[in-house]
Amino acid sequence: MKTVAVEKPVSIRSGSGLFQQFLAFGSLIILILVFSLSSGNFFQFSNIMGILLSTAVIGVLALGSTFVIITGGIDLSVGTVMTLSAVMTGVIITQWGVPAFIDVFGVFVPFGILGGILTGALCGLISGLAVAKMKIPPFIATLSMMMVAKGLALVISGTKPIYFTNSPGFSNISLGSFIGQIIPGFKIPNAVLIFFVLAIIGSVILSKTIIGRNNFAIGSNEEAARLSGVNVNYWKIVIYTITGAFTGIAGLLMASRLNSAQPALGMGYELEAIAAVVIGGTSLSGGKGTIVGTVIGALIMSVLTNGLRILSVPQEWQTVVVGFVIMLAVYADILRRKKA
Repeated sequence: MKTVAVEKPVSIRSGSGLFQQFLAFGSLIILILVFSLSSGNFFQFSNIMGILLSTAVIGVLALGSTFVIITGGIDLSVGTVMTLSAVMTGVIITQWGVPAFIDVFGVFVPFGILGGILTGALCGLISGLAVAKMKIPPFIATLSMMMVAKGLALVISGTKPIYFTNSPGFSNISLGSFIGQIIPGFKIPNAVLIFFVLAIIGSVILSKTIIGRNNFAIGSNEEAARLSGVNVNYWKIVIYTITGAFTGIAGLLMASRLNSAQPALGMGYELEAIAAVVIGGTSLSGGKGTIVGTVIGALIMSVLTNGLRILSVPQEWQTVVVGFVIMLAVYADILRRKKA
């Protein structure tokens, strides 16, 4: 009996995603070169650290959003849930008197800040239940959560900022430098380190775990995944909860960076996070995306904003430029889907 060797088909979607990552990386390099040539201040070490520091918050939000967008869903609440998480961290530490860190047998446990992270996870859980169990479209479910989180942040804080002046060391979560203590003179903010550590964790989850496999399966063809035995509703809830946890961490980083919880902050961050995800090659139709691409997309957004600011472009025109970038990113995703 003659054996016929069957060649494994090449995935067009995977190839186009890899091309999009190279395209995004190339765009990042071009932006850096343009702004470096336009201003001598751009490529200074302090400015580069400032770019990375501003990338950390948007980047962590984008990392969480990547999981949801790969399923073919969307989360519009990440900006205000981030704010609510920051407010809850402030309330727990400053008003309830819970220390940010508690020494347990020589190990500092982040007890006080867990409340903020769990707040984000809880909001993600509620959004996941609304999408999976109540069958509310993700756009509407997360839009509702966006309004709920915005209102709760204002109510809980009394519409006033919460300051961490009596919590020495809290700002070091973002602004301190663990690497700087090991390598003097090489002060990389902890927020940047946390961002890249979370990127590694997110990449492992997507590529090496059952969460990642089911995430891609649901996004590629939800009905086929259901017929093959995947508990789609359960995994959707898990994925939205993971996104919420990432959002809670972003809230912690923001509060630590500002040394305060600003209840009116947060609106608009979700658009930048989604733009970073799409620029990095994740498809809004679901089934395709990478954490590496999201990291590149977040860096592009931060470099663009920082470069325009250094060139003294008015704030309103910066918003216009970012809006066009988001439009182009979505259009590029539409072209990729057509080609695939």
